[in-house]
Amino acid sequence: MEQDVNAKEFDINQIPEPENISELIYNLMVNPNLSPINYFNDFADTTPEPKDLKGDQSLDSSIIELEDGTRLVSMTTHAMHHHLELDPQKAAEILVSRAARKMVCFGAKPIALNAMLYHINYGDPNGNYIASGAKAGIEAAADAFKLQVVDRKIRFDNFEAHGSQQPTLIINLMGTIAVGKKNVPKTMDPSFKNKGNNIFYIGKTTDDIATSDYLEFYHDVTNSPLPEFDLQFEVKVQEAIKQMIEENLIQSASPVSKGGLFFTLLRAGWKNELGFDITTAAETRIDSFLFGEAMGRIIVGVDPDLEDEFVDLMYDSKIPFFTLGHVTKGEIRIDDESFGYIDKMSGSL
Repeated sequence: MEQDVNAKEFDINQIPEPENISELIYNLMVNPNLSPINYFNDFADTTPEPKDLKGDQSLDSSIIELEDGTRLVSMTTHAMHHHLELDPQKAAEILVSRAARKMVCFGAKPIALNAMLYHINYGDPNGNYIASGAKAGIEAAADAFKLQVVDRKIRFDNFEAHGSQQPTLIINLMGTIAVGKKNVPKTMDPSFKNKGNNIFYIGKTTDDIATSDYLEFYHDVTNSPLPEFDLQFEVKVQEAIKQMIEENLIQSASPVSKGGLFFTLLRAGWKNELGFDITTAAETRIDSFLFGEAMGRIIVGVDPDLEDEFVDLMYDSKIPFFTLGHVTKGEIRIDDESFGYIDKMSGSL
């Protein structure tokens, strides 16, 4: 397949490192998939204001209270079509890992999943390769995260009149939520809580912009490999986050996802109109650091009074981490350069 060959040949050095980050940010902001407003407002008729989002529950995950009034479950849905044809097993492992990481950051324990694989052409010899690879990836990820696979279906297509359709894998993940004193759910909000809290980056840094919105939307490069990913490392990171939440060492947790680190931070600050002051990693390209979408990375907010305990836990886990910066009253600063304030930046989307 020509697309697959091009993806394998992609090299980040083909993309010039940007000189004007401010211009780049405002160009990416017109992409509705990266907007904080879209993030909190899926399928709504009106645009919400931060002040209208009450309570600590993240609107990015669903809590369902069962009939007995005490048990709670959480659900999340993720889909992928990028390069499912090139490496279906890795694509499936990434998809399950991404869904589990989001749920763990919310404070839920993933327990079961179902999967639906769409648009597999049974008249194409490559169809069986995609189906078997996706099945292997789902099973490998389910085993790594100790998930029960409750349902798995494939929809076959062979209707030329419908035109070419990209194979798409959809994962639905369900988890349980612990209940604390007075039946209050023990959940974790991705939003920053207080000015002065430290922001820590958990995971590896890498020069990887593959399959990112930055690469596809800004540079119009759609053929690139899947992002860097290590299933066992992903499990280690998620286990560490579970322990932090259990021991109340963090005040927020956000998986680095669509748009990369910058838009993850923007979404974390939008609800409470808080900004961030961060320093980028000198050994990594600034575009991959801010906008790359490599897997296995999480941003957490830590109260300064709990920093020593948090650092001790991280050292014991042997997972790479570093202090990224701190939460501000609203200003956004990167490497000592101001990019304005979160209310104006979000409002311009």
